[in-house]
Amino acid sequence: MRGMINGLLKTVDPDQHEHILLSTDSSGEIPTPELLRERMDQRITDACKPFDNPELRNTLIEIKRRREQTIDTVSKDSVIESGFDREAKVSAERIVTNFKQFIEDNKDELTAIQIIYSKPYGQRHLTYQQVKQIADAIESTPHHLTTERLWRAYEQLEQSKVKGAGAHKLLTDIISLVRFAIGETETLEPYKESIDRQFQRWLSKQENQFSEEQMAWLEMIKDHIATSLDIEMEDFEEIPFKAKGGVIRVHQLFGEELTEILAELNERLAA
Repeated sequence: MRGMINGLLKTVDPDQHEHILLSTDSSGEIPTPELLRERMDQRITDACKPFDNPELRNTLIEIKRRREQTIDTVSKDSVIESGFDREAKVSAERIVTNFKQFIEDNKDELTAIQIIYSKPYGQRHLTYQQVKQIADAIESTPHHLTTERLWRAYEQLEQSKVKGAGAHKLLTDIISLVRFAIGETETLEPYKESIDRQFQRWLSKQENQFSEEQMAWLEMIKDHIATSLDIEMEDFEEIPFKAKGGVIRVHQLFGEELTEILAELNERLAA
């Protein structure tokens, strides 16, 4: 997409036109106006060529339809009724119903939903790929459900039970939505908040007094689990760990206890 956009911008960029005007052809001559026009026409043709693909055009139309928001800057608003409008509520009810039906239809098909349904809370271990499978599956349904749409729908219907309103960009938030939809939790909250709570419980049971630097690393590990559902040794060679010293530094800080700490955090936080 970035390449297509850049191609279109270059066709209307005066600097690009000047570059073509000043460039020489194979004979060393400055191009004539006719040749310049020919070159520009070719650039326009090349930039527009991807849009000859009907599948791409239909995809762009669908993306626009799903993301489009009409903003009226002319009309003056007046308060008719406080609260959510009836049409929005009906739409939200439809979205929630479709989501619950999706869970029911797939509780024996999608591994992550099977685990949430069948295993006690403390005995679960979901993987990132399993959760991504749910997110991809709900978005590919005819209803085009997404975490953001589902969160807004629940906020409209049960505002007092929904926390963290706004854009939800973590893939793992789908876990919170499934738990809330099947009645396992009474409050819908971002997945990271439940991870934060489990992390504080784990800390309260530790006999060791962690140093300030150790706590900073534990916080980074906790945040990584909130987005990726687990942490492995190779992850310490990625951002943000690598910038702090990576595998070598984490071994220096925690020593022989590192393996046990990671195992406990993987088990207790991402359950």
